[in-house]
Amino acid sequence: MQNISIRQYIIDSFKDDNENEIKESIEDSVKEGLEEALPGLGVFMEIIWKNSSDKLKKELLDILKTHLN
Repeated sequence: MQNISIRQYIIDSFKDDNENEIKESIEDSVKEGLEEALPGLGVFMEIIWKNSSDKLKKELLDILKTHLN
């Protein structure tokens, strides 16, 4: 059986998409609430987190904390 990186598969699936296509995919995933979309959203979050300033990370954490209560 071949090892498949879910992370790389998701990145490869979206690398040629434009901003609007990525936005639509995110919005559809959130709207539908499908469990299958969670790995993709997680990969997107990982990319955002790795490439964000400390200020943006703090803002993201504030948003998460507010909505986890």
